[in-house]
Amino acid sequence: MDLPLATSLIDGAPDRAQHGHRLEVIDPATELPLCELEEADAPAVDRAVRSARRAFSGWSRMGTDQRNDILYAIHDRLIAEAEPLAELEARTTGLPIRTLAGLVRRAAINFRSFAEVASTLSGESYSQNPDYLTYVTREPKGVAALISPWNAPLALSSMRIATCIAFGNTCVLKPSEYTPQSVLRMVELMHEAGLPDGVVNVVNGRGGVTGAALVDHAEIDMVGFTGGTATGRHIMAAAGRRLKPSIMELGGKSAAIVCADADFERALDGTLAGIYASNGQQCLGSSRILVDRRIADRFIAEFVRRTKAMRIGSPVDPTTEMGPLAFKAHHDRVLSYLDVAASDGAEVLCGGGRPEGLDKGWYMEPIAVLAKDNASRVCQDEIFGPFASFLIFDTLDQAIEIANASDFGLVAYAWTSDLGAAMRCSREIRAGTIWINTPMMRELRAPFGGFKDSGTGRDGATSSADFFTELKTTSIALRDVALPQFGAAAKE
Repeated sequence: MDLPLATSLIDGAPDRAQHGHRLEVIDPATELPLCELEEADAPAVDRAVRSARRAFSGWSRMGTDQRNDILYAIHDRLIAEAEPLAELEARTTGLPIRTLAGLVRRAAINFRSFAEVASTLSGESYSQNPDYLTYVTREPKGVAALISPWNAPLALSSMRIATCIAFGNTCVLKPSEYTPQSVLRMVELMHEAGLPDGVVNVVNGRGGVTGAALVDHAEIDMVGFTGGTATGRHIMAAAGRRLKPSIMELGGKSAAIVCADADFERALDGTLAGIYASNGQQCLGSSRILVDRRIADRFIAEFVRRTKAMRIGSPVDPTTEMGPLAFKAHHDRVLSYLDVAASDGAEVLCGGGRPEGLDKGWYMEPIAVLAKDNASRVCQDEIFGPFASFLIFDTLDQAIEIANASDFGLVAYAWTSDLGAAMRCSREIRAGTIWINTPMMRELRAPFGGFKDSGTGRDGATSSADFFTELKTTSIALRDVALPQFGAAAKE
């Protein structure tokens, strides 16, 4: 049968590559093809970048209030189409529809929030020197190459787009080749809401083909990437060759510290959500769970009981708590860590099998292991799946030391009723975000990003403004100040 075709979207219209390679996009729940993706080649990428460059002139000069009217309209359009968008993303990614209700709303809110941020930007003025007035303004930086991942396409693509265009820039977005459909539909809806052609263009394809051509294009002024650390290093190196500034939200291996004085039930709920939400496929998941020895037996036993009771099934079933993993290669990689755990001397507590009654699809029972120590690969590698690794600690000093003993530093969690312990975790754990007694709360006004191998730069109100705008200083003479007169003597 003929499959739908996911093409690029350039200058507000579908764009066909001259020699576009075709890739099948597979439904992770059925293993059947959902559509074909036509890969954007270098000429298609060039068309997209040039479209964004043409649009930059008008979009960047548009008044902030006028741009914001469009961003607010995009918010309203995405909210109105939330249900079909969520279902489309569920079928592409395997994410449970119950999870996507919040993620689609988050995608819409990104546009509203950064419109509000753009409205609050102000300049600076300096009049200390009586002969001059100096003022500082912000200007849009230009055309951005934006690359988003497959694990939460709408939420993460919209964050990249909103933080870019709210300040007057234009962009070319490359979503993952595994999950193109929901992002493509989102950008279509943005145009229906009044976004001018060329402000946001989409090129579909693999990183080594489409992504490489995009990052290396001479007309790209900056690069924003969300994804794995190894890919981030490659992209940042490529951008650096042309001195293009980059913002990178990369991997994580985050620790969740559960103290003996924590609210037991809330800590249990929070750590389960921290690792198994979104099928475990999230960079900010609490994949290392550090439990105080005094409560470890009880906590781990109850965690395992609840894990075994999770509802695994079709992502479009509203009762499903965990769906299939996004694609076969990733499913197989996550499962391979059961062998790694065994070689590390870890105890497998549960999971790893195929759920009963689900003969097709990249499903797995969620996994929990008790690691031998923090040096184990299951505690150091970013597995990026429903794979929880437990470690036991005796003192808070030891827990903080374990939390910091990682190449990553994206987020960390602490569950405690002791204010002093909470503040110590906040002060001493080297991660970009610390969540105390809560899982995964995102304050869009605050900076978000990582230490160490978890990335460079931050998303957030002032952080995004700093990245996506250039500061310009203008000095005006207030009187005829004395000037040197080079060559004046030659007239005499």
